[in-house]
Amino acid sequence: MASLKDLQNRIKSVKNTQKITKAMQMVAAAKLRKAQEAAEKSRPYSERIDSVIKNLASSMMNVGDTPELLKGNGKTDIFLLVVATADRGLCGGFNTNIVRKANQEILDLEKQGKTVKLFLIGKKGYDQLKRAHANKIVHNVSLKEERKIHSGISQKIGSQITEMFENNEFDICKLIYSEFENVMTQNAISKTIIPASVDLDASSPSPVSDTKLDGSIYSYEPDEVGILRVLLPRNINTQIFTALLENQAGEMGSKMTAMDNATRNAGDMIDKLTLTFNRTRQAQITSELIEIISGAEAL
Repeated sequence: MASLKDLQNRIKSVKNTQKITKAMQMVAAAKLRKAQEAAEKSRPYSERIDSVIKNLASSMMNVGDTPELLKGNGKTDIFLLVVATADRGLCGGFNTNIVRKANQEILDLEKQGKTVKLFLIGKKGYDQLKRAHANKIVHNVSLKEERKIHSGISQKIGSQITEMFENNEFDICKLIYSEFENVMTQNAISKTIIPASVDLDASSPSPVSDTKLDGSIYSYEPDEVGILRVLLPRNINTQIFTALLENQAGEMGSKMTAMDNATRNAGDMIDKLTLTFNRTRQAQITSELIEIISGAEAL
């Protein structure tokens, strides 16, 4: 049975831990608002680029000089999975869910006889995936030293991926990250970014064609091919930037929830330890009283 001194030390230790988790919860809550706003503001820009590419691609898919970033290189043998996770832990199952999604993609592709390469963004994803897939990792980018997610990061990563594609190091590239829905829900998703994921099904409405143009007629200068050659690499950078912002919001939301649960659990533990301390102290006092009474009766 633990002594009163041991119980006091244990209660003090848990209280100190509770202060830390409470502080981390408040910091995550403060960062979440900015991260959520940034993620939500990036979505319309990403969606609009997709709309423009879709509009241009509808008349370009059968043209001989269509950029390979749009139509692909004609092969589907080598897949590059860009897995974006956080650089820090203590955020519940946020990183684990993304890694689980990546592992499922790897398993499905290998069952189809495909070759898989990994481009990892974030330390936590690297730490988990290197255990079973170290030979598949071709690049690892850590953002731990970056104080703020900015477009320069995505441009650098996007340029590396585009250069790899131009060097025929892969055929198809998929981006795996966590899409922020709300504080309680972050969904790990996978989307194809090379070749550009463009749905040209005539039955599906085009975001551009649904827009009210008020009789305006748009002409592109230079031609569609010239625009796509500039727009497609920028679209890759935008998709990566959006993924990083979504991840940041999801990480803060998951961390806030995890630290709130940790604070509550610490409070429950303190209550139990305090009850045990009081019972132990009461038993000790009762034992001492019995000894005193027994001694007095003996006299």
